[in-house]
Amino acid sequence: MLKPWITTLVFVCLFISVFNTVEAGYKRNQAVAVEQVQYGNIISVRNITQKQLVEDRNQGWKTFGGALVGGVVGHQFGGGSGQDVATVLGALLGAGIGNNYGNNDYYQELKLVELMIKQEDGEQVMILQDLDPGMIFNAGDDVRVVYLAGSVRVDIAM
Repeated sequence: MLKPWITTLVFVCLFISVFNTVEAGYKRNQAVAVEQVQYGNIISVRNITQKQLVEDRNQGWKTFGGALVGGVVGHQFGGGSGQDVATVLGALLGAGIGNNYGNNDYYQELKLVELMIKQEDGEQVMILQDLDPGMIFNAGDDVRVVYLAGSVRVDIAM
């Protein structure tokens, strides 16, 4: 009597965990309207290294696969309601093992540059952006500060 409800509950929980992904709000190569352009002079430059955690995107499938295999193995034991309990426990143990096994999270080292800029209007701004090896900034350089919707970018003024 419990078997359909327990099985359904286990599979619903697993599908929710598998398909619960988070999308990044930022997309590369996207055209964005420029809100403002300011010119200025660099007061100081500081190179920064920062670590960022990159999470494994296949974790949900590993959990689902572990639960599936664990449920099949658990179903081989016992009889009647004992078999139902063994199936559920096998699925839960398999999901736990699949979730922990082969965790491919890693840290990515980001190279950034921090720029203190005095703009032509007299305002000082500090901007942190990715280090571009093709565009090295030095104190005293004339720069262009491009304000976009929700972000800012600095490059050498031409």
